Amino acid sequence: RMRLAVLDTNVIVSAGITPGRAPAKLIFDWVLNGQVQVITSPAVVAEYREVVRRPKFRRYGFPPLWLEFLIDESLWFQDPEPWVQPCPDPQDAPFLALAHAAGAWLVTGNLKHFPETVRTGVTVLSPADYLAHLVGA
Repeated sequence: RMRLAVLDTNVIVSAGITPGRAPAKLIFDWVLNGQVQVITSPAVVAEYREVVRRPKFRRYGFPPLWLEFLIDESLWFQDPEPWVQPCPDPQDAPFLALAHAAGAWLVTGNLKHFPETVRTGVTVLSPADYLAHLVGA
């Protein structure tokens, strides 16, 4: 059964910086192997591309070569309507809106940015918890 996931930008960045940890395992062992379908939208892809080009990440060999492959293999949605619940970081709202529109789970390294009060039914998990779910599923 195909699993749908929206990946917060911090998951992409973590996977590129620290191989062997949960974000990298998720992307290399599950996403790039076709066992998890990543959902993207124009706004999400624009953020991925902007963030991985920041000078502070250059020393890690960014932008990572696999990112464009991940984007190409993603299931694209239109940018959904703006999220009505105010998020602690407004830049996180498009990820929540996309997960909601796609019926996907949101995977993030910043759980505190997505308190229960703003989720409106969207499942939000850390990369480690999502991996544990995948392995146990």
